[in-house]
Amino acid sequence: MSHSERVQQLEQQLATLQERLLQAERLTAVGELAGTTTHEFNNILMTIMNYAKMGLRRTDEATRTKALSRILEASERAAKITQTILGAVRNRSANFEPTNLSQLVRDTLVLLERELSKYRIAVELQLDDTAPVLANGNQIQQVLLNLLINARQAMPRGGHLRIAVRQPDAETVELVVRDTGTGISPDVLPKIFDPFFSTKSGPDGSGRGGTGLGLAACRNIVESHRGRIRVQSTVGQGTAFCIGLPVAPTPSGHLSGTPHSAPCSQNTHSPL
Repeated sequence: MSHSERVQQLEQQLATLQERLLQAERLTAVGELAGTTTHEFNNILMTIMNYAKMGLRRTDEATRTKALSRILEASERAAKITQTILGAVRNRSANFEPTNLSQLVRDTLVLLERELSKYRIAVELQLDDTAPVLANGNQIQQVLLNLLINARQAMPRGGHLRIAVRQPDAETVELVVRDTGTGISPDVLPKIFDPFFSTKSGPDGSGRGGTGLGLAACRNIVESHRGRIRVQSTVGQGTAFCIGLPVAPTPSGHLSGTPHSAPCSQNTHSPL
């Protein structure tokens, strides 16, 4: 076998391994969705059962009306979660298509709302009215879920999570996830996108994390969208990830949207 043939063979093997890595992370994301949904539905069922018992025990109209209202609210939340899950695993196209990034953020938070509340994470949204991005919605939601779960794990005693969607120029829409967690040390920061590199000793109390697959897969997904992912972190203050994705062309072939703010830094580890 010649040198060029050997190089080609190694490149093919590398591509195969990268695809397997991505597939493993997809399966992990599906498992995390299932786990999150199980907890959410358990909470909803407990709410329905408790208020149903209250309505059966009490005969006055005011109490029964309150119980039925709470049952209706819980049922509507269950329906919303179901719709979000179906959208994540089935309804979206596997192709790249115009995607509303702000709506994707809202849909994803439906799945994590109770978990973030449980760990005393206050969420702040700054979702600008931007042009749609050209993206595979399932894959970008996988990236967002991973970043949000990482942010929650970085704030074991609670904290603030800020999620922003903005359009710095006519060609790019950015998603920024910023936490007030433990931060990442400068010697570790350059390694966080390496496959199988992890600062965690294993899964946390919720069963998440520790494989070192997440951020490597996030980078692969973002780069497959011809986008960029950047990170800035300070120990003891928190971490921010910024993802830039290309704006979807209009039917006429032109880019749409109005710039709102400065773009992500060109350097992977520069301040955002």
